[in-house]
Amino acid sequence: MSDPHALTAALSLRREGGARVGAERIALLEAVGELGSITAAAKRLDLSYKGAWDAVQALNNLFEAPLIMTQAGGAKGGVATLTPRGRAVIAAFHRVETELAAALGRLEAGLDLAPDDDLGTMFWSLGMRTSARNALRGTVTAVTEGAVSCEVTLTIAPGLEIVAVVTRDSIAQLGLAAGRPAIALIKATFVTLAVGEGIRTSARNQLAGHVAHREDGAVNSEISLDLADGKCLTATITRESAQALDLKPGDPVTALIKAPHVILAVE
Repeated sequence: MSDPHALTAALSLRREGGARVGAERIALLEAVGELGSITAAAKRLDLSYKGAWDAVQALNNLFEAPLIMTQAGGAKGGVATLTPRGRAVIAAFHRVETELAAALGRLEAGLDLAPDDDLGTMFWSLGMRTSARNALRGTVTAVTEGAVSCEVTLTIAPGLEIVAVVTRDSIAQLGLAAGRPAIALIKATFVTLAVGEGIRTSARNQLAGHVAHREDGAVNSEISLDLADGKCLTATITRESAQALDLKPGDPVTALIKAPHVILAVE
């Protein structure tokens, strides 16, 4: 019997402005490849023909070459053929799913070892949307060891670094070392924003960027920042603070993040 509290994730593919492609559409690819018909594949998967056809279009638009070729006519309403690229996408998708499941297992094992009021609670409080936006992939460029904790420097873009403070045990469990890829997870409410020059702060991380988008709520404002090399960061601050800083798209701003507030994960 499966554990209802187990950590799970769903893989999806998307290009900017396009629809998301997940396991359901990969299943459609597989059904079309086996049955040679969009109509038959839709029936097997309990989809409407229009829903299946829209999914096929989304799949073909996602990649530079089509995954499914169609030919109108025929007694069964036409023929659909899975292309070699389509078969390659199916294989690659399932391979990444396997690797993602393994990574989640390692991550969950690390969370189980953390105190209830420390790393584990913080991770679960991130929320899907926040954690996805503030998951910054990079490469470990330095590990400075201390008696109990270590300082890990992660380069996420040329000239753009994030420093995290983690325990020596975490360093060993995650296998963190120079040259190792890792992901920095940062809760949006742990990001403080500052404007102007000559900022003096105790925050270890000071990331310069520009406001890309601001969305105001009743109490809080969500600020999206463009950093270097296409990287982005989301901050959640009070609406009063956003108004006091007069934040507008295009404005230069510095994101301040304390090193202990950065969680590191590995694949």
